[in-house]
Amino acid sequence: MSKSKVIVILGQTATGKSALAVKIAKKLNGEVVSADSRQVYKGLDIGTGKITQKEMRGVPHHLLDVVNPKNKFTVAEYKELVEVKIKEIIARGKVPIICGGTGFYIDAITKGVVFPEVPPNNTLRKKLSTESVVALFKMLEKLDQNRARNIDAKNKVRIIRAIEITKTLGKVPEIIEKKPPYKFIKIGLYLPLEKLKKKVEKRVKQMFNPPFGRGLLVEIRKLKKAGISDKRLQELGFEYHNPTYEKVVSETMKYAKRQIVWFKHDKEIEWFDVSLKKDRMSDLIVKQIKARV
Repeated sequence: MSKSKVIVILGQTATGKSALAVKIAKKLNGEVVSADSRQVYKGLDIGTGKITQKEMRGVPHHLLDVVNPKNKFTVAEYKELVEVKIKEIIARGKVPIICGGTGFYIDAITKGVVFPEVPPNNTLRKKLSTESVVALFKMLEKLDQNRARNIDAKNKVRIIRAIEITKTLGKVPEIIEKKPPYKFIKIGLYLPLEKLKKKVEKRVKQMFNPPFGRGLLVEIRKLKKAGISDKRLQELGFEYHNPTYEKVVSETMKYAKRQIVWFKHDKEIEWFDVSLKKDRMSDLIVKQIKARV
């Protein structure tokens, strides 16, 4: 019995993944499932480049705006939700299209990563959160050198979770992979660094000066009014503390570089140059998908 196909559109920020996913969904009768670790949070719209209802063009989208940003949301929780959504979409006779730039989320889905069941230790988390990311990374190195070699050394939330697991189990266990029952077709979008930077700069300008007076600074004020602290906003992976155009561009480019470092190890990804015209590229990708089914 042939496996159901699941399309994965991935790549760096500002490469047009969301728009392309909609085009492909239209051509292949698909529904889109987000794989973005920040877009799962309600209210983080402009700062994360979240797709709008108009841009969705009637294509159903899933796992956007599902969590209050005050709460932590783990990759294990994401994996549980996304597996349900994939089954539901296939049951409707449609094609699931995973779309996003969070490599850890995409690996969890496509490689069937099984995560250790260690409950959160809020007392420990509170204590560790007062430490700098550099100090936390050194702490993890002493506790578990193997995990330290394979973690994003700048991701404070992930390092704290690794320390939490290590202190509970003695070490972070080897990641178990249980192959999912689907055929994943991974499509990567890329741009040369200079072209990517221009796209990022254009997007960030729109964040600060979008139409109708909405913008990043207004969004931040709303989040703070809702009780989200500067510290929590920074934990969410975006430079929200006293943001300026220059700061946001710089942090976004650093994030884009971390994304490509993660993705380049995955040999299953077929890469496409985003500088091609979108319609032509979507036709090429649909052709490749059909050839690989």
